[in-house]
Amino acid sequence: MQFKIFSTDPKSAARAGEITTDHGAIRTPIFMPVGTAGSVKGLHIQDVKEDVKAEIILGNTYHLYLRPGLDILQQAGGLHKFNGWDGPILTDSGGYQVYSLAERRKLTKEGVVFQSHIDGSKHNFTPERVMDIERTIGADIMMAFDECTPFPCDYQYAASSLQITHHWLDRCIDRFINTPPVYGYQQSLFPIVQGSTYKELRVKSAEYIASKGADGNAIGGLSVGEPVEEMYEMTDLVCRILPFDKPRYLMGVGTPANILESIALGVDMFDCVMPTRNGRNGMLFTSEGIINIKNEKWKADFSPLDINGVSLVDSQYTKAYLRHLIISKEILGAMIASQHNLAFYLWLVRQAREHIVAGDFTTWKNQMVTQVTNRL
Repeated sequence: MQFKIFSTDPKSAARAGEITTDHGAIRTPIFMPVGTAGSVKGLHIQDVKEDVKAEIILGNTYHLYLRPGLDILQQAGGLHKFNGWDGPILTDSGGYQVYSLAERRKLTKEGVVFQSHIDGSKHNFTPERVMDIERTIGADIMMAFDECTPFPCDYQYAASSLQITHHWLDRCIDRFINTPPVYGYQQSLFPIVQGSTYKELRVKSAEYIASKGADGNAIGGLSVGEPVEEMYEMTDLVCRILPFDKPRYLMGVGTPANILESIALGVDMFDCVMPTRNGRNGMLFTSEGIINIKNEKWKADFSPLDINGVSLVDSQYTKAYLRHLIISKEILGAMIASQHNLAFYLWLVRQAREHIVAGDFTTWKNQMVTQVTNRL
C-alpha cells in the first residue's frame, strides 16, 4: 500500500492525498460506507459504486466470521468475489464487538471468549485468530485486534486496557508478518490508538503505535459517548504524534460536522453507520441542514432531494414521495434515504478535498459546519 499527500491546508492540518491498494486508489479524505455483513444496508453494490461513488467499503470481522462463515468466504475466493465489490475493502477486527457485547464475553490478556448473538455458541478471538480471519475475508486493510474502552471509564481500567491492546498489537503484527495473503494480493495492517479520554494514555498509545511503522494508523475508542470537545481534543493530540506520511483513520465518526472538524485536525479516513441507520428512520443530511422527512412540512413538498441543485439520487423521487414511503414503512423509502445520505457524505468529503487543493478549506469548512448542523 502507498500513500501520497498532494496538498495541505495552510490554516489547518487538513490534507488531500491518495491511498493505492491492489484493488484500486482511494482519494482522501474519504468516507467509507459500512457493510457489516458484506452489504451496505439497502443498497446494491452498483448503487454504492456508481451513485454513492464510494471508493472503499467496510466489512465486519465478527459478523462475517459468524455468518456466512470462513469456509464459505474462502470457497468464494474472499469477500470481494462473494459480494461483487471490486474496490478496496477494510475490515474491523472485532474489537468494537468486544466493547458492545460486554455482557456476552470474557476478556483476558490471551483474548476474548464470547457468545454468538445468533445462537449463543461460544467462540474464542485471539490476536492470532483475528489475523487469520481477516486474511480469509481478504480485506485490503486489516485492523489490529484491540479493546475499545467504554465511556466513562476510570483511569486504571483505561490503563490496564491499553496494556492489553498493545500486547495484542504485538501479537497481531507477528502473525501478520508470518502469514501470507490468501488470495494473492497484498494486505495492510493498521494498529489502533486507544487510551479513552486520558491525555497521558493517548500520548503513550500514539507513540507506541507510531513506532511500529505500519502502512496506516487508526484512532479508536472515540465517538462512544464522550463530549464532542473531548473527541476533538484527543484526535488533535493523536494526529500530532502519528506519522505525517501515513493515512490516519478515525473509527466510527460520525456526523457531517464531526467529519469536517476532524479533517481539519489531520484525519484522512472515516466510517459510520449514521448515514444508513438514520436514513432508515427518516433523517436526511443535506448541504443546507438536517431534514426529518416524517415532519408534516414535507408532506406536499414536491421538490427533489438535492445538494445545491444537483440530485444525488434519481431526481424522480421528491421529498413528498419519500415522506410517504418512510411513513408507510415501505422498504423503498429506507433504500432511497440511505442512498441519499451516503451520496451526501461522499459528496462532502470530495468537496473538502477540492477546497484543500484550492487552499480555502478552513473558510469553507467553517461555513459548512454551520449549514450541516442546521435543522430544517
